[in-house]
Amino acid sequence: MPEPVKKTVSAFAKKPKTQEAEEGSSVLFEAETEKPDAKVKWQCNSKDIATDDKYVITAAGNKHSLAIKAITKEDANVYAVIAGGSKVKFDLKVVSKPGAPVQAPADAPGKSDVEPEKAPADPGPAPSADPAPPAAAPTGEQLVVPAQDAPPAGDAQPPDTRQDLTGLFTEKPTSGDVTVGENITFVTKVCAESLLKKPTIKWFKGKWMDLASKSGKHLQLKETYDRSTKVYTFEMQIIAAKANFAGAYRCEVASRDKFDSCNFDLAVHEACATEGFDIRTAFRRTGADGKEDSGQLDFSTLLKKRAVQVNAEPDSDVWNILCSAPSSEYEKIAFENAFTKKLDPAYQVKKGHKIKLAIEVANQDVEVKWLKNGVDLHPTGRYIFESVGNMRYLTINHCSLADDAAYSCVVGEEKCTTELFVQEPPITIVKNLEDQMVMNGERVELMCEVSEEGANVKWEKDGVELTRDESFKYRFKKDGCKHVLIINEATKEDCGHYKVKTNGGESMAEILVQEKDLEVYQSIADLTVKAKDQAVFKCEVSDEKVRGTWYKNGVEVKPDARVNITHIGRNHKLTIDDVKPEDEGDYTFVPDGHAFNLSAKLNFLDVKIDFVPRQDPPKIHLDCMGRTADSTIVVVAGNKLRLDVPITGDPAPTVIWTKGEKASSVKPDGEETEGPASSWTLKHGEIITEGDSRVHVETTKGHCIFTIEGAERQDEGLYSVVVRNPAGEDTADINVKVVDVPDPPQTPRVLSVGEDSCVVQWDPPLFDGGQPIIGYVLERKKKKSYRWMRLNFDPYPDTTFEAKRMIEGMEYEMRVYAVNGIGMSRHSPASQPFVPVGKSLVLYQHLSHVK
Repeated sequence: MPEPVKKTVSAFAKKPKTQEAEEGSSVLFEAETEKPDAKVKWQCNSKDIATDDKYVITAAGNKHSLAIKAITKEDANVYAVIAGGSKVKFDLKVVSKPGAPVQAPADAPGKSDVEPEKAPADPGPAPSADPAPPAAAPTGEQLVVPAQDAPPAGDAQPPDTRQDLTGLFTEKPTSGDVTVGENITFVTKVCAESLLKKPTIKWFKGKWMDLASKSGKHLQLKETYDRSTKVYTFEMQIIAAKANFAGAYRCEVASRDKFDSCNFDLAVHEACATEGFDIRTAFRRTGADGKEDSGQLDFSTLLKKRAVQVNAEPDSDVWNILCSAPSSEYEKIAFENAFTKKLDPAYQVKKGHKIKLAIEVANQDVEVKWLKNGVDLHPTGRYIFESVGNMRYLTINHCSLADDAAYSCVVGEEKCTTELFVQEPPITIVKNLEDQMVMNGERVELMCEVSEEGANVKWEKDGVELTRDESFKYRFKKDGCKHVLIINEATKEDCGHYKVKTNGGESMAEILVQEKDLEVYQSIADLTVKAKDQAVFKCEVSDEKVRGTWYKNGVEVKPDARVNITHIGRNHKLTIDDVKPEDEGDYTFVPDGHAFNLSAKLNFLDVKIDFVPRQDPPKIHLDCMGRTADSTIVVVAGNKLRLDVPITGDPAPTVIWTKGEKASSVKPDGEETEGPASSWTLKHGEIITEGDSRVHVETTKGHCIFTIEGAERQDEGLYSVVVRNPAGEDTADINVKVVDVPDPPQTPRVLSVGEDSCVVQWDPPLFDGGQPIIGYVLERKKKKSYRWMRLNFDPYPDTTFEAKRMIEGMEYEMRVYAVNGIGMSRHSPASQPFVPVGKSLVLYQHLSHVK
């Protein structure tokens, strides 16, 4: 984790000033540093200067000087002195000797560059702008200093020169420095020729401050696109730079799954005072921790905020005190700080540990406010606020990576800031890798266990990092603290030393891969075949990837129209069709890469066969029905009846279907049968005798099919099938039952009528359809209406029903439906009309008399 970057504060107590000198003379530039042991470096046009015949560099304590001898026109350049993170620029102007014509440099910007600079008339410059050397403060924007000329940043973060794998940047922003009040522009370029999506860019200051929300008066972000080169140019322009703009910056660019970032620094230097001492610059406020905002302070307003005191001394005494005091004491003299002890610039704590931030305030009754990344903090179980006298404490328990942020303490309008860095503990390897020895083609899993979940580990083989390549040879698996390297099919190339690395340890194991010994699961066997037969040699080995070669009498067998060689998995097969006498011999299978073979002999059998016609007696194959009288097939009337009977026999038997007589009573062809019966005869698939046109009889290979289209009640009965050929005959009986909806019931009779009801009775249907009657459904209607109304929806089991809820004086009729398992019958004839009356009226005799 990078250390916090501090703001650049001037390291010079006295800065060198711009001077002018005549040709041939010498000039001396002097500077004083705040610290006596500070290292100072002098530059000319951003190039370091060393002591030689031309330049003399001296240092005594905190005083440093640069002397230039025998000045020429070429010495009129921009010079700089660098101490730590501070860099001060100054000019040397060369004038010609009296009497000599003034020869302006070819690259001089104007006449003003060679004119002598006048001494200031007033030590206090105008408050509207800070003075700066003419060459050090141009009116236009100052371009970014190239990376090789950038000043050493001291404790600032060095620029990131690492080139990421994605390499999105074609030009990265480089570190630069600027004087207070000047402008500076950082430029980066991205080539979009290979990108699928427009790149997006983000500018950050420090670790987390997104500068997109800070765009305004002092910061502008620009974006341009060149269609010819397909290059995006992104610019970040800082206008009128302030001292608090200094620090580390970061640029991030992303396009879909590609990402690249670059770090750079900005150093802000105080302007050189060319017209005497500028007391306002010394009063520019910078926090002791280097984190507070800088800006012009209203001295009189800040003095009014102090407690009212009677100042007995004249104003001139205060002025004298300020003039005689060093610049570091100005803030203590002019202001009364709310903090007597501020936060350190940065703190560091290990993950899971506790840290306590402490500040001391001048007024013990003052209220303080704690901020995290600019957002108010509230007391919780993890954040504890304490106030003990003048001390204020913020305790953070069980620190996590989310607590890595900037924290501030605010008292009134004053604020002190620090940065907390949460250090992750090193990830150690709890369970090491183990050496493994596997067979060729087997799966290998190298497993280790680390001390913490979600840790990043790196796998290496013989010192080379393993990645997910296109062949997907290596797979990496995470399961909590366990990390597994998987090799699906190990080969000889996978032998080697494998290493897993974390930031806190490493473990190594060796993998050895051995070739498998080929095992024979099934060997080839000797064959004895006849002419025109097929010979098949088959063997099975343990490795399905092993190929092999077939030989006959020592000569390799080549596939042709009769010879076929196949290899499917572990099975190897040699097939010879239409075997001939010349195919006889010794056959051998030799696996590739293995020193053994499998052999077998093919014997040819020459057999003379006398042809005898084959005759098999016919057979009817009825598994479920057979010849029993209880074998019944039920069909619903109107549906197709199909009897599919499997038969066998050689030669093909003649099939005879009959109805109305037993199969045993069916006589051979030419003999008559007694009694009424229907007969259908098939011979070689042709119908000899036909019956009803609704009946179809056909035969296929091994089947005899009897079909009746639209079965009717008269189709019910006993069907017999007889199969005959010269070798014998076979018979079977099949009972067919045709079921249908019942006939309609008899005309219903109204037994009695009441005020709004009646009692009706009917007789069951004459034919129940071959299925028992489940019940009845009744309907009624008004005599003058055409609409029948159903009185019940579930079948009513009895034949006497009382209908209610009728209108007195209205004439009604009743009818009945019968219901069985097949369906509902047609309705019965309507009953005699009847009219409900006020008094119960018996129309027929009592029910018992009727029965």
